[in-house]
Amino acid sequence: MENRVVITGLGVVAPNGVGLSEFTEAIKSGRSGVTFHQQLKDLKFSCCIGGIPEVSEEKKQEYLTPLQLRGFNSSGILYGCMAGIDAWKDAGFMVDENSELDFDSGMIFGAGTSGVEKFREAIYKIDEHKVRRLGSTSVLQTMASGVSAYLGGVLGLGNQVTTNSSACTTGTEALLLGYERIKTGKAKRMLVGSCSDDGPYIWGGFDAMRVTTYKHNETPEKGSRPMSATASGFVPGSGAGALVLESLESALARKATIYAEVLGGNINSGGQRNGGTITAPNAKAVQRCIVEAMKDASISSNDIDAINGHLTATSKDALEIENWTISLKRKGADFPYINSLKSMIGHCLAAAGSIENVATVLQLKEQFLFPNINCEEVHSEIKKVIAEDKIVIEKTDIKLNIIAKASFGFGDVNACIIFKKFTE
Repeated sequence: MENRVVITGLGVVAPNGVGLSEFTEAIKSGRSGVTFHQQLKDLKFSCCIGGIPEVSEEKKQEYLTPLQLRGFNSSGILYGCMAGIDAWKDAGFMVDENSELDFDSGMIFGAGTSGVEKFREAIYKIDEHKVRRLGSTSVLQTMASGVSAYLGGVLGLGNQVTTNSSACTTGTEALLLGYERIKTGKAKRMLVGSCSDDGPYIWGGFDAMRVTTYKHNETPEKGSRPMSATASGFVPGSGAGALVLESLESALARKATIYAEVLGGNINSGGQRNGGTITAPNAKAVQRCIVEAMKDASISSNDIDAINGHLTATSKDALEIENWTISLKRKGADFPYINSLKSMIGHCLAAAGSIENVATVLQLKEQFLFPNINCEEVHSEIKKVIAEDKIVIEKTDIKLNIIAKASFGFGDVNACIIFKKFTE
């Protein structure tokens, strides 16, 4: 018998809110976390704005010990540890370095790159023949699985502990991989999520590709404009999101708070065929991913009340909407409500899916839709296929039962997940 899987803990470190309460208030009020960064201007970036979480030195010490922070220079791992620890505590578990090893609990926590600043620091020391000064944490901070290695030790997890990496799809993929492990009885609990570093050595490549906006350096909070007629490229962001997945049996036995249920989902690839490339989606594969997600969740398209889209504020937004209409066989006024968290926080790369999944679950739990800001005028191609009032412009209190969340990443990879309001 397959287990039902529910969400019992949330944690988030986002550009517009660090911690669950601050983040919830931010997305309800439509507060942007995108700001101007002088460092990017000094380096002659075209896009000088981005989303970086505000984390003080005092805040860091609430999560990592002075020994762990010595020589620490990996923003992504830091964000991941903070979000992961918060989610674990939110689920009702203690964080104790002397706790018993928990073989029923594991983790899949993704990353795109890890410790780029630390790696750069290490390279310079090697060039200067100071290899012995690299420090004992250089490997841990720069290996791909650095975030899961840190978190696994902090929490004492004894089930599968690993890191996945699938570009912008990483966070949603991590959730679905953890879901499958609990569904099939291989774990009772899985901490899932993803994180992303910030700064010029992460964002420079996107600036070089000219996919980021250069038009809003003076008005950063207006820079990220998903589905807008005046969208001019994405705004880079960073942070981490984390969710505790648990079998329903385990959650009920310990009387845990249940945020939502995971009904199912799908992960696939377009194979960079039929119009798909490393940077562009194969539309047929995207449509198949959405259809198969609904099939796996045992729902029909008419059951979907809302969509939290990938929607990056690039030329691909209209294609994504078209893919949704074809997959759901719903358009015009019949289309579900849709929004994009990227309008407030930018595109947080490998962390995007997990932060957006946290926001999706909050919408279900608290029965509201967050606003898609900066979309005063909807893109003309989008207006042709869905009714404008289906794009959430203002925070809306509404009865919600099922929300679909999708992520589409570089490499022509896709993931779609179906969340449901929990009912026994």
